[in-house]
Amino acid sequence: MSTSTLVVPLAEPLPSVLAVGAWLKNTVCLIQKAQAQLSPCLGDLNNAEACIAHETAVNEFLQKSATSSPVAAVAHDLHPDFYSTRHALQLAKRMDIPSVAVQHHHAHIAAVCAEHGINEPVLGLALDGVGLGADHTAWGGELLRVERNDFERLGHFIPIPLAGGDHAAREPWRMAAGVMHLLGRNADIELRFSREPAAITVSRMLERGIHVPASSGAGRLFDAAAAVLGICTRMEYDAQAPILLERAATQYIHAHGWPEAKAEHWQLGSDRQLNLLPLFSVLLEETVPQRGAAYFHAALAAALTQWVIEAHRTTGISRIVFGGGCFANSLLADRLQQNLTDENFTVFQAERLPPGDAAIALGQAWVAAHRLAREEH
Repeated sequence: MSTSTLVVPLAEPLPSVLAVGAWLKNTVCLIQKAQAQLSPCLGDLNNAEACIAHETAVNEFLQKSATSSPVAAVAHDLHPDFYSTRHALQLAKRMDIPSVAVQHHHAHIAAVCAEHGINEPVLGLALDGVGLGADHTAWGGELLRVERNDFERLGHFIPIPLAGGDHAAREPWRMAAGVMHLLGRNADIELRFSREPAAITVSRMLERGIHVPASSGAGRLFDAAAAVLGICTRMEYDAQAPILLERAATQYIHAHGWPEAKAEHWQLGSDRQLNLLPLFSVLLEETVPQRGAAYFHAALAAALTQWVIEAHRTTGISRIVFGGGCFANSLLADRLQQNLTDENFTVFQAERLPPGDAAIALGQAWVAAHRLAREEH
């Protein structure tokens, strides 16, 4: 993001709302009439410096709104433990105005809708690492029907166990172990990751179901693929595993073209759960990491395309919105957009904004403002 406030014109005037963003890549957003103002990225709210910057940005926006259009509500993430959520609840109480909780992936899709001025129903593909779902489980690979302040969860990736909880987000080999466990290959974990001192412990944790919360997060599947292929088993910087996976895939595709995806390598359940475990059975036997990385991207794009086609058959919706940090992966985003365009869908992606959490505040504000507008009428 830029270092200055970004102004996003909106399709219509809306009630004045302040949104406080998410935990990672925090931003703050103020909607006034037919425009939204989005702060620069303030950082991750796990340190005092970022929290102070967050409070400063909130105060600046409140001062700005006080002289023109006082804030009528404060929007925040569903997660109760985020610093931004606690701050929002305190603000709302102090100002005697409503607080509006907005589900994380609804906000991802809403941010793109706001940017493109879309008020009609859309099918949203929200793919990221994790966000608290409406059912209080960890979401992250979601197919949503979104219409302004309303959303419906139409489908999701099958949940994968995170061995060791948050440790799995930093050590992709743990995600690979979770996938192997679901494939019935628990006995192979220790051999596959023999260099990891905790491999035996993780295998036993998965067998016994101890400290292995499940998540439908798409980002964790990128981690698992990178680890299975030996591209990245531990991360030294944010999103290292998916970045290296995309780089390996790009190298292969530039040299050999896109591999052909085979439909037997994913499954769509009657409940619209997308199961990519068959794809990992293939990756576990792959001997050329770059080829495996390319095939992962090809199969994922093909599976997502089928997912959308199935949802279109029952909803009739042909506008598709991409949201979430996984769409920072241009290889996936471009391939999927081409697939869907070939099937006569209209695809919308983040253009002026990043696809990840830095745009969450805009989505939160847009959803909350539409909720207020509906209540006013």
